[in-house]
Amino acid sequence: MNSPDETNGGPVIRDRRRIDPATGQVRGPSKPRGKHAASKPGGTPGLEASGAAGAAGSGSRSGAARPDADRKDSADRSAAEVALAEQLAERTADLQRVTAEYANYRKRVERDRTAVREQAVANVLYGLVPVLDDIGRAREHGELVGGFKSVADSLEATVAKLGLESFGENGEPFDPKVHEALTHSYSSDVTEPTCVQILQPGYRVGERILRPARVAVAEPGDAGEPDGPDEPDEAPDEQGGPARIHHQPGGAASGGEPRAEGRRDTRADDD
Repeated sequence: MNSPDETNGGPVIRDRRRIDPATGQVRGPSKPRGKHAASKPGGTPGLEASGAAGAAGSGSRSGAARPDADRKDSADRSAAEVALAEQLAERTADLQRVTAEYANYRKRVERDRTAVREQAVANVLYGLVPVLDDIGRAREHGELVGGFKSVADSLEATVAKLGLESFGENGEPFDPKVHEALTHSYSSDVTEPTCVQILQPGYRVGERILRPARVAVAEPGDAGEPDGPDEPDEAPDEQGGPARIHHQPGGAASGGEPRAEGRRDTRADDD
């Protein structure tokens, strides 16, 4: 195929002289024509174009991938923070539970230690109660004198320091929780069951009753009123049921011997 210059109908003359004959100056390199005009000397136009296109494509891809990477990094950081927060809450709950268990353990140990000490002291003092009773009786009879009195006073002071208390006074209301009634009577001077006499004092350590106070109790009523109605004596018969005992005028029951007073009276009459 002919070039455009050759189609005009005349020969094409190209001046390749490096020195211009008109001016005498050195000519520069001639500019190439056609498809090689955009190429640089010594370079490959096709490779340069593909490299430029590849660089442009990689830049666009990296620019598009950067927001996705940032979002992924932020999501990973959020998940890690959530996991750390959960672990912190779990460790805090474990620490609080262990602290509460240790506090309860200390309280239980202190309570058990106090209970054991109180029980030991109560056992010792309970063994000394009869000794204190003997000291009280000796004081009532005026026999607590001399060195024996000093020993008794020291013993009573020691047990008082250990928490032993005596209770029970004349005239206080009767309480079955702390009093033990040994005798019972009626009196018009009282308006409720009352301890009219303390036969033996009671002893306690704190809230623990070592021995109740043994007392004589009086209830409201006439002084001569009996404690209860007399019931007839009964004895079982041969069949196992109760049988009534019929008293005869002589004072003997039916089927039995007469009383001794009856026999003496009879002999006196005979004489």
